[in-house]
Amino acid sequence: MGLAVIGFFGLAGCNGFHKSSGPPPTPATAIGVNAYLWRATLDTLAFMPLASADPYGGVIITDWYVNPEKPDERFKCTVYILDTRLRGDAIKVTVFKQIANGQGGWTDAPVADQTPEDIENAILTKARQLRLSNLRG
Repeated sequence: MGLAVIGFFGLAGCNGFHKSSGPPPTPATAIGVNAYLWRATLDTLAFMPLASADPYGGVIITDWYVNPEKPDERFKCTVYILDTRLRGDAIKVTVFKQIANGQGGWTDAPVADQTPEDIENAILTKARQLRLSNLRG
C-alpha cells in the first residue's frame, strides 16, 4: 500500500516555541527532537488529520484517514522522533489499518510490512531536503 502525500501542512500555533521570561529559545533548543524530522513528518503526513503533536516528546499522532478512492479502509499513524540528530534510526513510524466490517463499524487489519518503512523513508528524504535548503539559505 502506498500512501500519497498531498499538499503542505502548516500547524498554526504549534511551532515548537514557548513564551518565557528569559531570552527566546534558539531553534536547537526550541523542541526536544530534530527540527527537520519534526517539520518533515508534519509535511509528509499533511494529508492525514492531526490528532496530537508533542514537539517536546517527539510524538505525532494522526487521526483516521480514509482515502476517497477506497472508502472501505482507513489508516492512522503514530510517529516517534527519537533523537535530536538527523539520522535514519531517529524516527519510528507505526501504521494502523482498519477495514469497514459492513455493519457500520471497523475491524483491525494487518498493514503491509513495507508501509511504515516507506513513510519513514519519505520523512527522512524530506528532512534532508529541508536541511539542505536551510544550509543554502
